Amino acid sequence: MPLSIGIHDLSFATTEFVLPHTALADHNGTEIGKYHVGIGQESMSVPAADEDIVTLGAAAAAPVVARHGSDLIRTVVFATESSIDQAKSAGVYVHSLLGLQSATRVVELKQACYGATAALQFAIGLVRRDPGQQVLVIASDVSKYDLDSPGEATQGAAAVAILVSADPALVRIEDPSGLFTADVMDFWRPNYRDTALVDGQESIAAYLQAVEGVWKDYTEQGGHTLENFAAFCYHQPFTKMAYKAHRHLLNYCGHDADKDDIARAIGQTTAYNTVVGNSYTASMYLGLAALLDQADDLSGRPVGFLSYGSGSVAEFFAGTVVAGYQEHLRTKAHLEAIDRRRPVDYAGYRALHERAFPTDGSDHSTPAQTTGPFRLAGISGHKRIYQAR
Repeated sequence: MPLSIGIHDLSFATTEFVLPHTALADHNGTEIGKYHVGIGQESMSVPAADEDIVTLGAAAAAPVVARHGSDLIRTVVFATESSIDQAKSAGVYVHSLLGLQSATRVVELKQACYGATAALQFAIGLVRRDPGQQVLVIASDVSKYDLDSPGEATQGAAAVAILVSADPALVRIEDPSGLFTADVMDFWRPNYRDTALVDGQESIAAYLQAVEGVWKDYTEQGGHTLENFAAFCYHQPFTKMAYKAHRHLLNYCGHDADKDDIARAIGQTTAYNTVVGNSYTASMYLGLAALLDQADDLSGRPVGFLSYGSGSVAEFFAGTVVAGYQEHLRTKAHLEAIDRRRPVDYAGYRALHERAFPTDGSDHSTPAQTTGPFRLAGISGHKRIYQAR
């Protein structure tokens, strides 16, 4: 019997603050329906001054390590497009904050929002080679665009930690995968910028092109038919994009894009993204968390995953939900992570958005704002200083 490998545990964390889209609409005079209905967003997570991808990633991973221990974790793969260093992996800081063993490999992966799926596949290969080990995959991002830009309303921040192992308790990841890559300048962030550049229409077109490409390859590799899937998890740069993508897939496959059918296929995957906003590499897996936390029993049923990263790289694969998975969910903790966020007004959000460390290498501390388990205390000598609270 083939070795079963997949997602053994999944935990997510988000930020200290939340900006309701009503506050953004009041500032820029936008009709609120453009946000609530047009892009499907109600609020966005906003990092505190002492939060970043490391503190979010460590907060997401800490409950996984607490539940399972760290003795079997031989690899940490940190996926992000919000990297804080051109050389050192953000995962090394997380490794230290969590007290993981020194006999561990740690690496950071990047390809826009697709990076976490690359990390997942990397992890599966390692576990297949040595089924006795586990791999901790962390997807952590802060989605940031220029103030008063079209992308501002789609910002957000979150981290998802995934423990990959043999005989998983949540989802068995299956072969094959459908793959697609095209050189497209729809979204990018040069080294000299803190905020991303995006061509909105080009990005939507590139995403839909990738939907066709991955599905074509997936079917040619002998994957499931469309009708076999119980639900679909898509990357969600904004919530309504998942609906656009699934409608496009149905049309591409010659099916009627019935509104109710689309809602049944993806509706339960969008609940967290609607209030958290875009979390880049974590986004699709936040969708999986929302699906597992809300759906009726999915035991033994396949779920489709369509991971897209601008630029562009995409992958479609299937995962079968494991019987008894409900006993291992973190639904209460996930809802608490969302509900504990403190509302911030537009002026407070703007101040946080514009905050940046000086680059002179001297000592700079950060105000103590987060109530989360880890914080970025400041920088000294160009070195970031993290603390467990």
